[in-house]
Amino acid sequence: MPLTGTMLNKPVLLESLIVFIIVLCVHMVVGDRYSWCAIALAVQAFYVQFKWDRLLRLGGAVFQFRTTANSGLLPASMVIPLLGIVMKERCKAAGIVYFERLGIVVASMGMVLALFLSVIAVGITRPVPTNTCILSGIAGSIILYTMKYSLTVSEVIEVLEVLLIFVYLSMILLYLLPRCFTPGEALLVLGGISFILKQLIKRSLNVIEGRADPVDFILLVAVAGVVLLGIFFTALFFFMDSGTWTSSMFFHMMTAVLGLGVLMPWLYHLIRRNPLLWLLRFLVQTQTRVYLLVYWTLLAASACMVVLYQNSKRSSESKKHQASTITRKYFHFIVVATYIPGLIYDHQLLYIAAVLCLVVFILLEYVRYFRIKPFGQTLRHLLTLFLDERDSGPLILTHIYLLVGMSLPVWLFPRPCAPKGTLSGAGALVPYSGVLAVGVGDTIASIFGSTIGEIKWPGTKKTFEGTMTAIFAQIIAVALILIFDGRVNLNTSYAWILGSISLVSLLEAYTTQIDNLLLPLYLQILLMA
Repeated sequence: MPLTGTMLNKPVLLESLIVFIIVLCVHMVVGDRYSWCAIALAVQAFYVQFKWDRLLRLGGAVFQFRTTANSGLLPASMVIPLLGIVMKERCKAAGIVYFERLGIVVASMGMVLALFLSVIAVGITRPVPTNTCILSGIAGSIILYTMKYSLTVSEVIEVLEVLLIFVYLSMILLYLLPRCFTPGEALLVLGGISFILKQLIKRSLNVIEGRADPVDFILLVAVAGVVLLGIFFTALFFFMDSGTWTSSMFFHMMTAVLGLGVLMPWLYHLIRRNPLLWLLRFLVQTQTRVYLLVYWTLLAASACMVVLYQNSKRSSESKKHQASTITRKYFHFIVVATYIPGLIYDHQLLYIAAVLCLVVFILLEYVRYFRIKPFGQTLRHLLTLFLDERDSGPLILTHIYLLVGMSLPVWLFPRPCAPKGTLSGAGALVPYSGVLAVGVGDTIASIFGSTIGEIKWPGTKKTFEGTMTAIFAQIIAVALILIFDGRVNLNTSYAWILGSISLVSLLEAYTTQIDNLLLPLYLQILLMA
């Protein structure tokens, strides 16, 4: 049978085993009904994953997904539920009821979105997979029964609204952006965007009198703005040539109108102050922030110099030449050098700077994709050198995934639930999850694996030497964090930290999904647990 070959796919099975171990680790720590639901979800996602893989091989999926990877349903399905569960536990211990309930909503939302993707796969598979249908039905019944007695009516409505936004976003973006995602990556990315849009709508309708903290809203407004802008221009340029000067002028004008005429007033409505004046005062509030901004500007300039230098080496006879793995990892080192000082000296500045960089990256990708004058064609030429197999669709997303993966632990860290002053235990390293997993671990694994690696993990191109050096490098990085960040106190959590780093490094060796997204989130989940 066609399914048998997939079932015997060693990398998929070993990737699934690692994810199951992570789920069981969280269950051992938490041990409540939500963690039991996570186990049920993982079991059904494991079986449904092979249905998705079969659909992708036979071309039976509704949309065009990335073909260089498996569906990735299991690892992606568990991220949002596990993140909600560990967030609930941490905020429950801190006595912050609002964020405890938010964690429950996030976990429930993640499970519902994963079940929705499972239903789609089972529904379009022919012949109908009876056993998988029964298993999915049992898992869905357990999850829905738990939600019935855990969520209030308003929380149930909130979960369903996120599901509705996810359905519409999926139909729009997966049609407009073929081959940019696997089903698992689509679940993770579009599910996160759907939750952000729902939170923005909810908070806009329930604005509390008085001045709110702009840090709590700027990410929501920024993501909503760039998504709406992208959908608008994609629909518009279906009917007109985007490469003309007229179209380019219209693009720049409408971007300014949306930013200054829609997003700024929207942000003003939420925070009750002028966003631009607040941002200017925020950036120059302390001397440390000015030094950090100057330092980051120099690093950004050095990154641009790397791009220009690598392109200057490309001769006319080698137009198909691609940058090596080591060359691409230069940017990982630059990002590590960017994030470490921000994490040590000013979390809030790093949070805001990462949001602004995300907006700039996405706008530049729009300029490149639509060939907006005067820089669109130049960006196409410069960035083509750094393409890899994951950039098989019309968008180049790897650099955006790198930024998002490094920033997610900073953005998602529940600040009100964190103790003041010294951070103790493995949770003290949560903001560093992106730096450890992607900046250090993934980078060292790629460099040493491609240069000295000889013993390959079964069924993959990744090597044993690369994984071991990645683990060792992350341990050294943790020791350096302890030395330079006086707020971090690990107490007796060393064994848990070592186990977490090892599991995530093994996941890096076997996953074919976007590791820049998965790895920091799984490390954050384990450290928060």
